[in-house]
Amino acid sequence: MEPLSSALSGETALLGNGIGWRPEIAGIVEALPGVEWVEVVAENVCPGHLPASLLRLRQRGVSVVPHGVSLGLGDAEPPRLDRLAALAERAEALGAPLVSEHIAFVRAGGEMTATRALEAGHLLPVPRTRDALDVLCENVRIAQDSLPVPLALENIAALFSWPGEEMTEGQFLYDLVDRTGVRLLIDVANLHTNHVNRGEDPAKALDELPLEAIAYVHVAGGFERDGVWHDSHAHPVPPVVMEVLAELADRVTPPGVLLERDENFPAAEEFAGELAAIRDTVYGPDRLHGITRVCEALPPARYLPVKAAGVAPRQRLGLAQAALLSALVAGTPVPEGFDRGRLAVQSRALVSKRADVVAKVAPELPRILGAGYRRAFAGYAQARPLTGGYRADALDFAEHMLAGERLPHGVRRRLTTWWLDRSGPKPPSRITRVARRALHRV
Repeated sequence: MEPLSSALSGETALLGNGIGWRPEIAGIVEALPGVEWVEVVAENVCPGHLPASLLRLRQRGVSVVPHGVSLGLGDAEPPRLDRLAALAERAEALGAPLVSEHIAFVRAGGEMTATRALEAGHLLPVPRTRDALDVLCENVRIAQDSLPVPLALENIAALFSWPGEEMTEGQFLYDLVDRTGVRLLIDVANLHTNHVNRGEDPAKALDELPLEAIAYVHVAGGFERDGVWHDSHAHPVPPVVMEVLAELADRVTPPGVLLERDENFPAAEEFAGELAAIRDTVYGPDRLHGITRVCEALPPARYLPVKAAGVAPRQRLGLAQAALLSALVAGTPVPEGFDRGRLAVQSRALVSKRADVVAKVAPELPRILGAGYRRAFAGYAQARPLTGGYRADALDFAEHMLAGERLPHGVRRRLTTWWLDRSGPKPPSRITRVARRALHRV
């Protein structure tokens, strides 16, 4: 494949060595030596109330990049303008050199397919087909036109493959860059995940990728269980992932590389050790010349024409995604051609992640319900797919427990009080009246 440098949009920002900023480790991140930039989950910051830690980092000259997780550029529907406006607002508030998102779909169904609108609560792979590529390219261009800075897109980890795929991941990403000029965020941990779960060779994927389009790189940990690799972001970076990073660094020196960790945070010393190992692998003495080489090779931006995907490809993709997501979260039959075992693993993982997020949004719920929280939530989730945000999901779960579960008097009283405090000022529904009478009796 010939280089695509003439298609790339915008200049490459030299980021260097970075780490994912999370509120739980804000103090550690500020104190770590050699941190040149940080990445923050875009949906977790409010432009008018930026955390003091991020403001201090910016004052020190540390770049901050917002990383979106809910835009759904791989959805059959075009990206919503309010979500794009929110991402743009965060980029401007943080003075970001670029923003990033994922090549994934996160919701399906609705008016286009005349089916129930569903949320995955997770990043799911798009099929590597011409239809999906047409839709993705059009969605990316809509996003590029709405954002004040360049956009970079991340390859995701997947537990399963779509039947009937027409391209490898490298070919799919090459064509995406060729047609849109978008930058790439290459997650080497996800390349390893797809090696274990889908049999895809990381070296072959790197050979096919348009490496000159790389904006930065993610490095993260995970674990293997029963032949499946779980991209947990809660474990140290394993040697096999560092080997993929070294393979990439043998080909090109990326403008930036970032260590991701979302939970089970270690001590500062362990973070520092991982950052040093990443820095040595990517920016060692024999590789430093690559930074200048990559950036100086990029000519001025040039957009390539993107033909509108049209109604038919969107509808075909929408129907396929709706059937798959319904099987994962609503218990409907598995579409033909999918690995039922892998989809069962993905379905359980979606419920577990959903329970984790609800526990973070409403930490009182696991405290009230105790050890039975996860079992009770799994029973609720099987009958109630995610259709809105997690705060509404927490309220619906509490309502479900109050309406149909036998609870000890003390637990019922505390859960009822919590639910009534948060259900908002609105005319009381039947369940509200029942809950209030139950609380009164208690």
